[in-house]
Amino acid sequence: MINPIAFSIGPISVHWYGITMGLAFFLGTYLARYNSKRAGIDPDHVLNMVVWIIPAAIICARAYYVAFEWEHYKDNLFDVIAVWKGGLAIHGGLIGGLLAGTLYIRKHNLPFFQLADIMMPSVILGQAIGRWGNFLNQEAHGGPVSAEFMSHFPAFIRNQMLIGGQYYHPTFLYESLWNLLVCAVLLLMLYRFKRFDGQILFSYMILYSIGRFFIEGMRTDSLMLGGLRVAQLVSLSLALAGVVLMIVFARKPRERHPSV
Repeated sequence: MINPIAFSIGPISVHWYGITMGLAFFLGTYLARYNSKRAGIDPDHVLNMVVWIIPAAIICARAYYVAFEWEHYKDNLFDVIAVWKGGLAIHGGLIGGLLAGTLYIRKHNLPFFQLADIMMPSVILGQAIGRWGNFLNQEAHGGPVSAEFMSHFPAFIRNQMLIGGQYYHPTFLYESLWNLLVCAVLLLMLYRFKRFDGQILFSYMILYSIGRFFIEGMRTDSLMLGGLRVAQLVSLSLALAGVVLMIVFARKPRERHPSV
């Protein structure tokens, strides 16, 4: 098992989970700045917008998770802020990031859908990296599997997915790989096949949600609403909305900024 604490400085412990999240934000921001330059948008806008987005995304991701797990947190209020232990819901983070990004865009009168297209490959890249934080915390895994099944994975993954003497599906890995594939598709679309602003955003909504819907069904720690998995409900809604918006925007003549 990997120690979740990377190192300590006096009484302060730095967790691998936090390092992973930091790396996700750093690489995502670098990619977004690169894409903004290609699109002719001042990359400083991306950097300034990220300053708004990151805290909003973290706060909303945590609030979303805590809201659905309130029975646990109501008697452990200190744990509400213990984000280094995990418990960040990506859909909550997307809500927070969208709200903060929209406020920044409106304030500076920037093109919403063009910037959304620039940002979405960074978002999915960050999600792909962030799933390794779940791996390091031994969370977001699936149900029990046999040692024979796990023998197909590298030793470091096998060892980390051995929890309490039982192997579990490395669903973090499945989603990370799916997200990397989606990132590649979005970048190819952005660079070569973009036809209208909003196309990359809607493609993200569809492609990410498809993978998340099926992978979520394998997990053992899903946030629940009644007897239904919240992430599956949200994923289904996002995918359907993405399809509808893709059709509407593809058919509607509109001014389009130069493709990146």
